[in-house]
Order: sequence, then C-alpha cells, then structure tokens
Amino acid sequence: MVDYEKLPSKHILCIDIKSFYASCAAVMAGLDPLESLVAVIGDKDREGSIVLAASPRLKKEYGIKTGSRLFEIPKDPRIHLIEPKMATYLRVSTEITRLFNRYVPKEAIHIYSVDESFLQVDGTDVLWGDVLEIAKKIKDELMREFQLTCAIGIGPNMLMAKLALDLEAKHKGIALWTYEDVPKKLWPVSPLSEMWGIGRRLEKRLNSMGIFTVGQLAQSDLDKLEKKFGIMGNQLYYHAWGVDLSEIGAPIMDGQISFGKSQILLRDYKKVTEIKTVILEMCEEVARRARNHRCVGRTITLTIGYSHEELGGGFNRAKTIDIPTNITMDLYRICVELFDRFYDGRTVRQIAISLSNISPDENVQLNLFEPNLWKRKKLGYTVDGIRKRFGSDSILRAVSYTEAGTTRRRAQLVGGHKA
Repeated sequence: MVDYEKLPSKHILCIDIKSFYASCAAVMAGLDPLESLVAVIGDKDREGSIVLAASPRLKKEYGIKTGSRLFEIPKDPRIHLIEPKMATYLRVSTEITRLFNRYVPKEAIHIYSVDESFLQVDGTDVLWGDVLEIAKKIKDELMREFQLTCAIGIGPNMLMAKLALDLEAKHKGIALWTYEDVPKKLWPVSPLSEMWGIGRRLEKRLNSMGIFTVGQLAQSDLDKLEKKFGIMGNQLYYHAWGVDLSEIGAPIMDGQISFGKSQILLRDYKKVTEIKTVILEMCEEVARRARNHRCVGRTITLTIGYSHEELGGGFNRAKTIDIPTNITMDLYRICVELFDRFYDGRTVRQIAISLSNISPDENVQLNLFEPNLWKRKKLGYTVDGIRKRFGSDSILRAVSYTEAGTTRRRAQLVGGHKA
C-alpha cells in the first residue's frame, strides 16, 4: 500500500494541442481545424509520401492518420492536401509557450514536445483562480489567439497529469485526477499499452506474467518486478499507484534514454553500396546526438524496412559491445555487420538506427589495445563544433555528395520536412 499523505501534492497541468500540425495547417489556410478534412503531406508529388498529420475529422471519417500514405487518401474534393511548413509550426509552438509564460514563470514550464507541455501552477491561484479556472483560461486563450483546440490533464504530479490527459481529457477537454482517483480511473485500464510508458513489447512481457490491467500491476510482487525488469520494474509498480517524484523539467521515466534516427527514403534503394551510404550518414547523425549530450552507448540497433512493392517486412537486430562509444565508425561497423548478416536482397525503403544502454562519456574506461581512441573521440567533437558554428552541411563525408546520399538535401529541411 502507498501512503499518499506522505507524497507531494502539486497542481500540474499537461496541455496537448489537438492534432497540432494539421490544426496549424488548417488555420493558416483559413479552415476550421476541427471540421475541415486536412492532411499534411510530406510531398504532394509522390504517391508514396507519408501523412505527417491528419485533422480529427479526416481521422474519424476516413481512418487516415499519421503514417498513412498519400495513395490511401480518397479522391474527395473536400480533402485539403497541404505540404508542411515546419519552421512556421515551430514558431507557433514558441508563441504558445509565451502564452503559458503569462501564467507561470519559465522554470515552471516543461516543454515535453512541440505540441505538449507541463505547467506547475502552485501559488498562482491569487492571480488566476484555482487550477480548474487556470486550465479553462488557458484553453480559451489558445482558441481566441491561435484558433487551436487543446486538452488539459490536471494531476498532483507530472505522471498523473499526463494520465489524466491521455485517458480522459482527450475525450472531454479538461480532466482533474487526484490520488483518490487511482483505483477507479487508473487501475481498470487495459490493455496495458493504454497506460503511458508501456509499449506493446513491454505489455507482452507483463501479460506473460499474468498481468493484464494496471490494477493487477499495482498488486504485483515488487521484488518479482524488480528482478525481471530492474529499476524499470520499480517504476512500473509505483506508476501503477500514480506515484511520480520527478520535478518539472526532469523526465517522467528514467532508464529509457537512447539516441536514434529513422528515415523513410525518398526512393527505393536496391544497391548495397547505396544502402550502406545512407547507413553511414545516419550513424553520423546518431553519434552526433549522443556526443551533444556527452553520452556513449553499448547497444546499437539497426532496423531495415522493405518496400511495399515487395510485400514490406524487414528486420530489427541489435548488438551490444563491451566498450561504450559515440564514434561514428564504431556504430557503422556494427550496423554493417548486422546488415550483411540479415539483409535478404530486397528493396529497402526505410532505415532506423539507435544507440542505447547509455552512460556518461567521462566514465568511459581507456582501452590499452586502442591507444588512439581518445583522438578518434576528440575528432568527433571537433567536427560537431564546426557544424554547430558554420551549419550542419559545412563539413560532410564524401558519400553525402554521391547520388545515394541524403544528408545534403535533408540539411535544408526543418524536423525532416519542408520549412
């Protein structure tokens, strides 16, 4: 049993802008974001282009959602196909954060994603009223100033606010959860993947233990969960009770940090040399992201997706090395090893690479069998510094100038899409 009286009880808002990209695109086109049929398409000239966002009505009437393809969208004249303007969307997101700053200081705002933020409103009631009044004021101002609809979850901590948002507020607009609501609102949740922080793979592992609802997870043996999942088991148990001690600005769940990059290729890649060119470019980006956080990793994962014209499919394989790294060519060597072992010769359309099993870079032990390791690491940081100062495409590998390279074109994009 958890003694909630000993736990912090704050007033946290978790605010989500409904279908943010599609809503922004609709407003910019003079359309109603809730009533119009809008799809934001990466490239309208390519039938296989990905749907980056769909308006609520398009999702409801046609089942079109993020990840659908252009050719899946019906030829309905009411449907508006709009290419993304990522730089504009990011500016709108920044202005929305300025709106939040009217209600709370900057240190009380945690930007979770481009369309979702946490606000801690403790102590502001003398200015704006109680927590429900503040939520209603913010919701009204977002509609009045941006014509954007939002959902707001309210809870005594970040986790509970997020759960209130995902499980109730997205259906009714604003939802307030307290610790007393945990047994009746959180515990019945099933399947487990409906709970924030539990994905499909973790759900299957919990199901194999006879755990199918959040309530069953809360009543599970903590020692068994920790033995099977480590620190994650401890977090899962206490999250099932609605317990979260993280502060605004800290991640809600630790132990899941990784650095990765996924790319849907602009055309089918059939030549092995061309596929490896993109893999090298992506390893460079993943390594750069790890270096930006002064981190290294031991587990490298390669995911290859085959073209739909060859019935799709693909493979996902990982390898863990003894000495953690953030060096591009170390990642590339492992990825090539995995690729050569599992690739079956089909046309490739999607590639993803990730580096996990993360630790701080300064904790890396020197390798007596590789005395120049420190030079290779320093080279990576030096190149990063040049790119940061002069632009991401100021210094590139030679493969990026070949026909197979994608880095030069993607350097002109914002968030992987047209600015």
